[in-house]
Amino acid sequence: MNQCIAITEPGKVEVRQIERPVPKEGEALLKILYGGICGSDLGSYRGTFAYVSYPRIPGHEFSAEILEIGANERGLKAGMIVTANPYFNCKECYSCKRGFVNCCTTNQTMGVQRDGGFARYITMPIERIYDGKGLAAKTLALVEPYCISYHGVKRANVKKGEKVLVVGAGTIGVLAMAAAKHFGAEVYISDIAQEKLNYALELGADGVILNDSPENFEAGVNRITNGDGFDVTIEAVGLPSTFQSCIDAAAFAGRVVLIGVGKTNLDFNFTLIQKKELNIFGSRNALKLDFEEVIEVIKASNFDIDKIVTNRYSFDDAPQAFEDFSKNAGSMLKVMLEF
Repeated sequence: MNQCIAITEPGKVEVRQIERPVPKEGEALLKILYGGICGSDLGSYRGTFAYVSYPRIPGHEFSAEILEIGANERGLKAGMIVTANPYFNCKECYSCKRGFVNCCTTNQTMGVQRDGGFARYITMPIERIYDGKGLAAKTLALVEPYCISYHGVKRANVKKGEKVLVVGAGTIGVLAMAAAKHFGAEVYISDIAQEKLNYALELGADGVILNDSPENFEAGVNRITNGDGFDVTIEAVGLPSTFQSCIDAAAFAGRVVLIGVGKTNLDFNFTLIQKKELNIFGSRNALKLDFEEVIEVIKASNFDIDKIVTNRYSFDDAPQAFEDFSKNAGSMLKVMLEF
């Protein structure tokens, strides 16, 4: 048999018995080792995430051991510790045909539009599995969220010496900070929670802005940039107010990247985009190349990515993990389940 974690409706999580999957041709059988609860999983639990339907097995950040796998050209074998790309694309739409498989028009992300990885055993297409290259299993479960941030930073073409502001000091925001610093930028983070800002400083942010009022946010931006604004601003929350903050904090001819996902509308003076001649980039999911590069970046970097994990729970305690995360999101960064 098999067990899974299921969000049956907003606010309700259960551990259920399900059938153990049998791999089809071109698939591998994986034993999940670690899984990270991300902001979209939390949104699914709260009923606020834009793309989810119920009931749903969550989870798209995970590491696993290969139990069964057929012959393949990727050098993957039983016993290897791996991670995987959880964004399923149709291969037929205009985006897919042009190679933009991360924003397939009918994208299905594990744990959102299709069941996810929070089960003891799952199957995955071999083409979506990546060798962990010796990284520990608990570290490999952090590759996918790093890829989300890394992809967004690459979208903005962040350069050495530029000033970057990340709005949102959650997991994606902190990892966007790490990615931007990897490319040589001077990186600052803004958030409403001082505890998260303190943690961001410990993880290497060059400075922080407490966004407890529009006036304090504006003062912080002007102080850091001498009134010029940031070369790049990165939205990593998914709220109208935080996107507005990114627009306001960007320099003239600056770049704005939207990674966060929300369900509410923003009413703002769009002429500011024209006035500043802003470049605005949406950033969705990540590509195969991002996964391959991030694994190498983690191996070579001085950034200790494991430090973003602030809370750990066992598989059986998943209902408690979701409840705690929902109540204490201001102080909890990455929540990790050990399978």
